[in-house]
Amino acid sequence: MAAADERSISAAARRLGTSASTVSQQLSNLENAIGAPLLDRSARPLRLTRAGEIMHRRAQTILSEAALARAELAMADLARLRSVRLGMIEDFEADVTPQLLMHMAGQLTSCQFLLETGASHMLHDQLDAQHLDIVVAAQLGEGAGSDWAEVHPLMREGFVVAAPKGQIDASIDKGADMLEQLLRLPLVQYTTRHYMGRLITSHLARHAAPIPHRFEMDSYHAILALVGQGSGWTILPPLALMRGRRFEGQIDVMPLPLAPLTRTIALTARKGILGAMPAEVAATLKPILQDAIVAPALARYPFMADALTVL
Repeated sequence: MAAADERSISAAARRLGTSASTVSQQLSNLENAIGAPLLDRSARPLRLTRAGEIMHRRAQTILSEAALARAELAMADLARLRSVRLGMIEDFEADVTPQLLMHMAGQLTSCQFLLETGASHMLHDQLDAQHLDIVVAAQLGEGAGSDWAEVHPLMREGFVVAAPKGQIDASIDKGADMLEQLLRLPLVQYTTRHYMGRLITSHLARHAAPIPHRFEMDSYHAILALVGQGSGWTILPPLALMRGRRFEGQIDVMPLPLAPLTRTIALTARKGILGAMPAEVAATLKPILQDAIVAPALARYPFMADALTVL
């Protein structure tokens, strides 16, 4: 399955944490056992043969049934659940994730917790590939994954502008005047390799003239450091500002002078695998988010009251 999904022996080996020769040998053993080639290894990228397509389809069913069997056994006594593979966006790693893990560890006393942090699109890919059980990340479009996933919305946040302190007249109503001031500085763009960067870019394309940018990066801290030094302005969600609190004295934060742009943070799990656990984890997360994220953010930036809320 890994080789079929990745279309590469070496990529499958990296995903499985083993060597390419081991993957190649196991594929050969499987092909010998069923008496047919599964992959056209001469193609780049690899292609599934007709037998490979049949095997791939059936293997998906086999893996799903195995996951359901594990889930049914675990749900018979949730306290005996042996492991939970949890994916969390990096935005939560300091303020939210430790509190959630402590709560879950108290409920599931014999469970091992495997935590992976990363960008939202990477975590959703890992969930889709059945490498994670539960993901807390930004929703990737409306209804994404709804045919196979259960989604529990947690928090909605509206994007805001961060600019060098004192360089933008915040007394001017948001709109063309503020945008005109901002455009005197270069935009520091969040990377379009990630979903959030593409979301911002498409929003700007719909609601503003093309805005050139000199910097594109995937680090909130690097972006806010550049803004704080006067090198440009940026558009980020409140979660980014909470992670970059050390730069608070160097930046001004203000509403987006365009049509509102929001994203929803949600808990997503595969349907029917963990019973009531995803809903219970979502219920546990909401007061943590209120206390650790929303309340401190609104205390610093009251204008966000309508754009930052636990759902």
